[in-house]
Amino acid sequence: MTTEQIELFALFAGVFGMLLWGRWRYDLIAFSALIIALILGLVPTSQAFSGFGHPATIIIALVLVVSRGLLNSGAIDLITRRLIDVGRSTASHIAMMSGVGAILSAFMNNVAALALLIPVDLHAARKAGRPASQTLMPLSFATILGGMVTLIGTPPNIIIASFREKALGEPFRMFDFAPVGAAVAIVGIAYVATIGWRLIPKDGQAAEGQNLLTLDGYLAELLVPETSKAVGQEVRALYPQGDEEDVAILGVIRNGRRLGGFSSTVELRAGDMLVVEATAEDIDRFRGTLGLEFYGERTSDERAAGDLSLMEVVVPRDSRLDGRSAISLRLRARRGVTLLGISRQGKRFKKRVRHEKIRAGDILLLLGNADALPDVASWLGVLPLAERGLFITQHRRAWLAAGIFAAAIAVSSFGFLYLATALAIVVALYVALDIVPIRNVYDHIEWPVIVLLGSMIPLGVALENIGGTELIAAEIVALAEGMPSWVILTVLMVVIMTLSDVLNNTATAVIGAPIAVEIANKLNANPDGFLMAVAIAASCAFLTPIGHKNNTLILGPGGYKFGDYWRMGLPLEILVVLVAVPVILVVFPL
Repeated sequence: MTTEQIELFALFAGVFGMLLWGRWRYDLIAFSALIIALILGLVPTSQAFSGFGHPATIIIALVLVVSRGLLNSGAIDLITRRLIDVGRSTASHIAMMSGVGAILSAFMNNVAALALLIPVDLHAARKAGRPASQTLMPLSFATILGGMVTLIGTPPNIIIASFREKALGEPFRMFDFAPVGAAVAIVGIAYVATIGWRLIPKDGQAAEGQNLLTLDGYLAELLVPETSKAVGQEVRALYPQGDEEDVAILGVIRNGRRLGGFSSTVELRAGDMLVVEATAEDIDRFRGTLGLEFYGERTSDERAAGDLSLMEVVVPRDSRLDGRSAISLRLRARRGVTLLGISRQGKRFKKRVRHEKIRAGDILLLLGNADALPDVASWLGVLPLAERGLFITQHRRAWLAAGIFAAAIAVSSFGFLYLATALAIVVALYVALDIVPIRNVYDHIEWPVIVLLGSMIPLGVALENIGGTELIAAEIVALAEGMPSWVILTVLMVVIMTLSDVLNNTATAVIGAPIAVEIANKLNANPDGFLMAVAIAASCAFLTPIGHKNNTLILGPGGYKFGDYWRMGLPLEILVVLVAVPVILVVFPL
């Protein structure tokens, strides 16, 4: 080995060791490694930050913004609302949730897909009285599997496609991953839904995931507009939907006065208000299902919902609100902020929300302009709670957002537009339509992943330029010397899969792509099969909570231990190899 190869291999070994140690964040480690490589001259100064302008990096950033737009618009809720039934058995629930998660992950970032399905799964677990740990791990694995089906489902696919363009002159297209990815996903989901979830250790299974919703329900009021499905229905006709969304319907306000009792036989009219009790997330979902509105959601100037935000605050004793009501402070008239709900340790009250005197210790749900809310909270002397990602879902724009995204995918799939260009147009339209407010665009990009990828790409290029990938490829070929090409393909998959279990999947794909092409060149074989093997293997991190962000995301809510993952994950990784290798050989003959 040359001096440069020794230095770069030592640098990679240091990066791997630091990532395994977990003391510092992976983006800091990767960026530090890039700086060291620049100082040592392993990466030319002219290519120092080329990774940040790489198509893979740009596409991943755009996918994250688009995913947020689909979530903000309620497009995702349209799917989950129609397909999720909390009355199913555990196995049936896992099969359905896994299928939905896999489909969503194929067309949006799989981390975002899991993030939006976790509350649905926790809600179902709470309703069914089962531990969330039984279902969260299968859901995580299913979203990882679903991401393998298309180009945009997971970062490794984007990286592999971009590398193929550099190496062979043309990238993988949107659905080139589908034959192998879909086969792996179908078999993998069948496994997690029938056998896999039963392998999760029962000792220490936690219902802690439900503690993500530790707040007692808010007592809130929802306006019934003329376009609502609730108009003309008796209140009791809404009870099944309320039960489904975990929302208690407590009464009706008409002409500014609350009607007696629960008003179960009252026929709702436009302009009425429903008094409900539920968590903020459940209220928002219930509102979307029936076409209801938050009080103050529509202002006289028809301000877009994207300008509005939710904030949860607790009232201390010295607050301006202590002992006063929102109406007495003229909170909405003076500050443009609406008091949507009050949580008072499970206690209910008869007055309207805005007329109820606030007490120290109450938790309030405020609605207002995102830029104004912090100043209003300071003026009121209330303390904001930890950010829980609450937002106003723009249900009226769900089909519009979904249609724009589908059109972009279609024109990209047929080759009319480069994928990055199509996604950039989607982002621009989402911003113009305020589906993703312009002030929040950069908030939804996962910058640590961007820094990781932008730092690792130049290191991967350097590894290739100094002959490091050729050296690794030679070792793998030597290991399987005299054996058929499919054996070497299998060995490559196992090596990459092992790396992916302890490293970030994007880093693994960056390292594995040039190795795959080198092996193919040495064997005089079709490089597509080896690149596809790396794409699949880099995404298959099922043995630990650190190999993939989805596994990390469920660690707390599911109450899992580090060693719980391999019990269901090891058979799944073996299944992936058994399914992927034959399909690759058929679709991409070596």
